[in-house]
Amino acid sequence: MRSIRVVNRTRNTTVGENIELADTSLTRMWGLLGRSGLGAGGGLWIAPSSGVHTMGMKFPIDVVGLDRNKRVVKLWHSLVPYRVTSVSIKISSVLELASGEILRAGIELGDELAVSDAPN
Repeated sequence: MRSIRVVNRTRNTTVGENIELADTSLTRMWGLLGRSGLGAGGGLWIAPSSGVHTMGMKFPIDVVGLDRNKRVVKLWHSLVPYRVTSVSIKISSVLELASGEILRAGIELGDELAVSDAPN
């Protein structure tokens, strides 16, 4: 999977330097299944997606719902395994992060995120 860098343009902060991009049917379906956690600066950007589930996962995650302009429209803090987020037509992609990363990165509703190639 390709890695990307995600920054919060609104707050001029880095969200993650090693975010994996799930943009194929297979990578979106597989997601974070089979992993025991996320490393520092890691995560998964799922596009397209209007919601997620944590069925079969082993750890809680933070989930950021983004519209087509990459503006934050929904936040789920510490979504535990075996849960399902709401689905919304406003959400066009989601960013899955380690639990607590929404607070650490200071992500708030209305913030605009940006994507670039991950540093080597």
